[in-house]
Amino acid sequence: MKLILSTSNIMTVGGPSVIRPVTTAKSNVELINSLRSNFQASQQPTADPTDRRPAATWTHQGPDALYIPALDPSSPGLAEERAEYDITVKLFYLPGIPASRRCAHTREAIDLVLKELRVDSIDLLIVSFPGILFDAEDDSDEEEDTRSSDNGSEEPDDFDSMIQTWRALEALQEKGMIAQLGVAEFGSDRLARFLPHTRVKPSVDQINLKDCCVVPKSLILYARQEKIQLLTHNDCNDILPVGTTRELLGPAGAGILASTSDAKDGIEGDVEPQWVVKYTAVVKDRGVVENKGYFALADMGSCVKPRE
Repeated sequence: MKLILSTSNIMTVGGPSVIRPVTTAKSNVELINSLRSNFQASQQPTADPTDRRPAATWTHQGPDALYIPALDPSSPGLAEERAEYDITVKLFYLPGIPASRRCAHTREAIDLVLKELRVDSIDLLIVSFPGILFDAEDDSDEEEDTRSSDNGSEEPDDFDSMIQTWRALEALQEKGMIAQLGVAEFGSDRLARFLPHTRVKPSVDQINLKDCCVVPKSLILYARQEKIQLLTHNDCNDILPVGTTRELLGPAGAGILASTSDAKDGIEGDVEPQWVVKYTAVVKDRGVVENKGYFALADMGSCVKPRE
């Protein structure tokens, strides 16, 4: 069974209360807190904080997925015309998930964002491959360090799987669903190896500058030569670990998962996060973020229906 988790729009006045410590350089706290807050708000529609609705009343069982919480079919999407916005989406492919699933994952994630915002295209899609860490202090050794990594995240992401994934992204771009494509954590060596295999070149390279390090000159020069814009971020590399997902959905959280292996009070099985997508819609002429949120997808093994 697929579990689709959503935060809704975290920028709304009545939306989730998000706490982001200013001292945290790289964190998934916004995602986790927003999911938790959205679950709690959906479970407690009244002013009584102890009044928790049964899972079956605030989730939605679709033909192939359980939506947690149920998506609001009356959501108006964006307030103004589509041309007034810059819509940026970042898709995190998670560690341990085979690259063969990414074509379907990419389309699933993009379709959810388009439906949520009530639009038919996005301006920029940035993809984050697992196991790739940008070392701002040593761009030249980046490829060697990444290949020899032993973090168990898909060995780390091999070059062939990245090219295979990029082909799927190019197909979506050619259909008009995505205006521009981008990558994350690519140094100059990886870019130089990657670009000859692309039909649609990445227009953005988003990198994490640890401790405010300076961008390597080699990357600046190469990006300028290839007309690739360099952007920075503070996203967590492993944005949704298995343990965190189980805690969010367990008895102490959303109450979706069974309390014990032999209980019949929720879904049984092993939870496996598949991907996370972050979307941001900015009003161009004001530079204001009007809509921002996350979707995540997890798979369950053997399961039963959520409790009534």
